[in-house]
Amino acid sequence: MSESRAKRVRIKEVDGWTLRMLIDYVYTAEIQVTEENVQVLLPAAGLLQLQDVKKTCCEFLESQLHPVNCLGIRAFADMHACTDLLNKANTYAEQHFSDVVLSEEFLNLGIEQVCSLISSDKLTIPSEEKVFEAVIAWVNHDKDVRQEFMARLMEHVRLPLLPREYLVQRVEEEALVKNSSACKDYLIEAMKYHLLPTEQRILMKSVRTRLRTPMNLPKLMVVVGGQAPKAIRSVECYDFKEERWHQVAELPSRRCRAGMVYMAGLVFAVGGFNGSLRVRTVDSYDPVKDQWTSVANMRDRRSTLGAAVLNGLLYAVGGFDGSTGLSSVEAYNIKSNEWFHVAPMNTRRSSVGVGVVGGLLYAVGGYDGASRQCLSTVECYNATTNEWTYIAEMSTRRSGAGVGVLNNLLYAVGGHDGPLVRKSVEVYDPTTNTWRQVADMNMCRRNAGVCAVNGLLYVVGGDDGSCNLASVEYYNPTTDKWTVVSSCMSTGRSYAGVTVIDKPL
Repeated sequence: MSESRAKRVRIKEVDGWTLRMLIDYVYTAEIQVTEENVQVLLPAAGLLQLQDVKKTCCEFLESQLHPVNCLGIRAFADMHACTDLLNKANTYAEQHFSDVVLSEEFLNLGIEQVCSLISSDKLTIPSEEKVFEAVIAWVNHDKDVRQEFMARLMEHVRLPLLPREYLVQRVEEEALVKNSSACKDYLIEAMKYHLLPTEQRILMKSVRTRLRTPMNLPKLMVVVGGQAPKAIRSVECYDFKEERWHQVAELPSRRCRAGMVYMAGLVFAVGGFNGSLRVRTVDSYDPVKDQWTSVANMRDRRSTLGAAVLNGLLYAVGGFDGSTGLSSVEAYNIKSNEWFHVAPMNTRRSSVGVGVVGGLLYAVGGYDGASRQCLSTVECYNATTNEWTYIAEMSTRRSGAGVGVLNNLLYAVGGHDGPLVRKSVEVYDPTTNTWRQVADMNMCRRNAGVCAVNGLLYVVGGDDGSCNLASVEYYNPTTDKWTVVSSCMSTGRSYAGVTVIDKPL
């Protein structure tokens, strides 16, 4: 305590500006924590034992948690012994894993931190594919140095939980796996697991056969724009827990017939029709800030397109440019903010529905302007080979069908064939390459939005051939029944974009 006897005390770890803020706080009990000052305020408050300021800084950082910064906040909390913030940032990273792994912070983690994250039982992921793809992306980010860690990383990827097709077509073909004998052993373990009868799989106990048990985050369904009866800017959210709708920030401009996805913590509204023109523009919505911003335009104008996320890229599939149906497909890289073309489909498809199952992108039905007919054909895209191939056809022609994925199955919901609007639904199983009918919806719908949440498939709005619908219904695969949701949207709308997001903190 030599400072107690000194005439002058040097405080090395705090600059004058920060110290002044803290002295003002001591006299006024007021302090303004911002993004600019929190990183110097928190350590200084810790040093001077101003626990209330430290707590306020931690609460501020907690309110700022986002997929692009949560790993940095976690490291910062660890450095300054903020245990509560450390746990919350860690939980946030686990719950938003699919988006976190697209960030620069993830790619710059050390091997120990990556292993710690991917070994967690609490990861919230649509399937184990996300973990495998994250490992490959991390290694490829600095391949020469990191490829020696492949075996250590693959020990924590639960390969037995992946679909067989994915193991054969993606994992086995990955060069980083082929070059490691230990990785091949993990692949063999997974193949053996799939060969065993279900009752014998229980005996094959390992960390990699254990299901992850994530804590379910509360979800919101976001319905963006649409036709009511003209293109609108309105965006509304359905809170599944509260069972009610509420309005959020409007689109920057009117938009219907757009593609819609949720990626990296943002909602993307892609292309569409603004009431007079087919557009190339793309807007992204940040649910935390409740605001829209524009990103790079697509190469082509597209309305009634399909949009989906595959291996961290956003795909815009087919659509209509104002004069012709499109077979072209382009992909968006969020890191470089650029669009680029990939292989086109074999068929022109406007009013097409898309979905991703087992690492493949499916384009379902639609309308072929060249032959002027609604389509029953379906094709799938393999990003590794950059090729489209036809798969089994649906039992009926469907243009404007809603497409959703639930339990590794692809659903085609409603749609129309000429003037005939359908209430029928069929489901595709990639393991058998077959379609089968399931229960009809309660009402005919085309151009409706579809999304899957909590083991149920929701269908939102659309039109029945004569008017736009505000109603929502959901399908339960366990009971093979459709149930109408008691609360309707504020506006009947067709051609709206629909996606499910994590409810912001």
